[in-house]
Amino acid sequence: MLITENAIVTMHFTVKTQDGTQIDSSRDGQPMVYMQGSQYLIKGLEDALAGRQAGDKFELDVPPELAYGERHEELVQMVPKSMFEGMEVEVGMTFRATTDGGEQSVMVIDETDDEVVIDGNHPLSGVPLNFDVEILAVREATDEEIAHGHPHTEGGCGHHH
Repeated sequence: MLITENAIVTMHFTVKTQDGTQIDSSRDGQPMVYMQGSQYLIKGLEDALAGRQAGDKFELDVPPELAYGERHEELVQMVPKSMFEGMEVEVGMTFRATTDGGEQSVMVIDETDDEVVIDGNHPLSGVPLNFDVEILAVREATDEEIAHGHPHTEGGCGHHH
C-alpha cells in the first residue's frame, strides 16, 4: 500500500543537522506511528513520504522553510527582569507569553542583572535538517482514527474522546 492521505505509517527515523549533530531518532526505541495528512510531521518530511511504501528507505534534506521556518530576529527581545518577579529565571527555560499576536512559546536565551533575553523562534528555526527514514508498515486508517485525526495503537490512543 502506498502512503496516501489518512494512511497510518509506522517508521523509524533519525534527524540530524547539516554538521551531523543528531537531534532525534526512533531507532533505539519504538518506531513512530503517524497519520499522513494530519500535519503531525514537518511539511518537508510529510510531503516526501507521500507515494512511498513499506520497505522504502531514503535520506532527505529539508530546508528551514519546509521544517520549522526561518529565524526572525525581531522575536528575540530583551525584557526587564522585573517582569519575572517571584520567578527564578534560568537560561533554557520556556514559558508561554502573551504578545500582541496572542499566546506564544518563548525561551530564555540569556540574562543579565537587569534584563532577560527571550526568543520566540522555534529552537530549530533556520536550521536545515537531514532525515534518514525507513518505512516499516503502511495501512489504511480506521473510521475512528480518521474522525480523531490520529492513529490508535494496541493500547488505544492514550486519551478519551
